[in-house]
Amino acid sequence: MHPLLARLVALLLRAGFGCIRALGPDRATALGGFLARSIGPLLKQQRIALENVRAAFPEMDDAAHRRIVREAWDNLGRVACEYVHLGRMYDFNPQHPDPDGRILAAPEVVARTEALRGSGAVLLFSAHLANWELPALVPARHGVASAVLYRTPNNPVVAEEILRLRRGMMGKLIAAGLLAPRRMTEALEEGELVGMLVDQHFSRGPKIEFLGRPAFANPLVAQLARRHDCPVHGARAIRLPGGRFRLEMTEALDLPRDAEGKVDVAGATQMMNDVIAGWVREYPGQYLWMHRRWRA
Repeated sequence: MHPLLARLVALLLRAGFGCIRALGPDRATALGGFLARSIGPLLKQQRIALENVRAAFPEMDDAAHRRIVREAWDNLGRVACEYVHLGRMYDFNPQHPDPDGRILAAPEVVARTEALRGSGAVLLFSAHLANWELPALVPARHGVASAVLYRTPNNPVVAEEILRLRRGMMGKLIAAGLLAPRRMTEALEEGELVGMLVDQHFSRGPKIEFLGRPAFANPLVAQLARRHDCPVHGARAIRLPGGRFRLEMTEALDLPRDAEGKVDVAGATQMMNDVIAGWVREYPGQYLWMHRRWRA
């Protein structure tokens, strides 16, 4: 990108973020949902989303499929506008939980999270559900040393702005790429929690079943669990009415092991994706259906 064009894009992006920030979280996310519901169905991703939903829920009729996709567009628009408000939105205090706060969590989830502090290396997996950035805020907000793998947007200007928003909220930030496994290993060796999203297509991974269809999955969490023999938890956010969320974290999974007693990578990858599939079936309108998860 030409330097002048990059500067212009950066200025426009910052101005856009400034407008979204000025609107406040409620009005901004309502606007984002409206725009995504209005524009999304006109894009090519609408067809991809409908194909994915129809394959995942063949028992439903066309009206139900379209309702799920409409909800998914609404969720995506809200996520986009929630970026600049994440720090303000996360108001959960484990010592004094507010039943009227934006962020809710059951007592057992709070206990599991608190137990992670000083417990040593831990792996956390999540998926593109509701606002998938929120689970990444939890460790740092609870005093748990952590590192989060993130995917860098293709546009370098957008990437820098998103990174600027994430800094200071999510512990260490590890960019996806060739060096990512090494940096994640280093974080685990330092006794930190390492988290990542695992529900996207990964052509070099094992073939698993996801929502009734074969898919290639990212085995990195399972590989790290095999190498470090550390606990693996799943984490998600559930979008609630009124701009609120409920955070959940599973107990440590009892991962399948091979004859040597080591974590079986393919089996563990399947188990994690089974957990995610259950989450998706529970709240299908909060999943990101627009990506080609089931590519050959």
